[in-house]
Amino acid sequence: MLAPCAMVLVYSVFTRGLYGGVDTILTAENFIRVADPLYARIFLTSVRIAGLATLIAVLIAYPAAYAIAAAPRHRQGALLFLAVLPFWSNYLIRTYAWIVLLNREGLINGALKAAGYGGEPLSLLYSEGAVITGLVYNYLPFVILAVYASLSRLDRSLVEASRDLGGSAATTFLRVTLPLTMPGIAAGAVFVFVLSIGNFVTPALLGGGRFQMIGNVVYDQFLTANDWPFGAALGLILIVIMLLVLMLQARLAARAGGEPRTEAAR
Repeated sequence: MLAPCAMVLVYSVFTRGLYGGVDTILTAENFIRVADPLYARIFLTSVRIAGLATLIAVLIAYPAAYAIAAAPRHRQGALLFLAVLPFWSNYLIRTYAWIVLLNREGLINGALKAAGYGGEPLSLLYSEGAVITGLVYNYLPFVILAVYASLSRLDRSLVEASRDLGGSAATTFLRVTLPLTMPGIAAGAVFVFVLSIGNFVTPALLGGGRFQMIGNVVYDQFLTANDWPFGAALGLILIVIMLLVLMLQARLAARAGGEPRTEAAR
């Protein structure tokens, strides 16, 4: 892991050759270019899309994981199998499937027409919504597994104690269940955010090139513009963002892990 990151760091301070390639001339120009409003806007767009995908994935995954954890134990294995079943197919195949679903002649517009809708077909494909949908679908199982792991380890006696002391179902969930399963939520959210912000396949296929995320820009710098130093600088900034997110998640997990012991001491 360290060797590729070190190579990215070294390339990021070199200069692009006159005809491409890398000249070993030290420069800070690549990082100055990263601060250009054009690339700053792409970074912000990537963070926004990854954040929305993360939020939607958590909102969908938590009820699903809760339902699996609440099911009889002999059924939980089968339900988890169904949750991770999409991983049995290739990522590209799963993404292309959404093209079939979302295009103007796809299954969704076909279903609307069959239901009596007589207007113009909906333009669902090649949009930001399509990209977010693809990201959520592809990374949702990560969140379900992470949240289920927290729910399965939850001490049910705490939930029963809350109900015995007069707490309603909503109060028990908000004051007991949700805080104690926050590490699983944070872990799943980090999975989705980190994988989404650097993704370039889903924006290219479902976005149709109409807008870019930072992963697409890095891809283009290496394989199209042949500007490896600038691509490395963009990639290094992306790595730093991911590390900061992982550090935040680790801090939240450590704090959540210490709360039960603190309350017990009190």
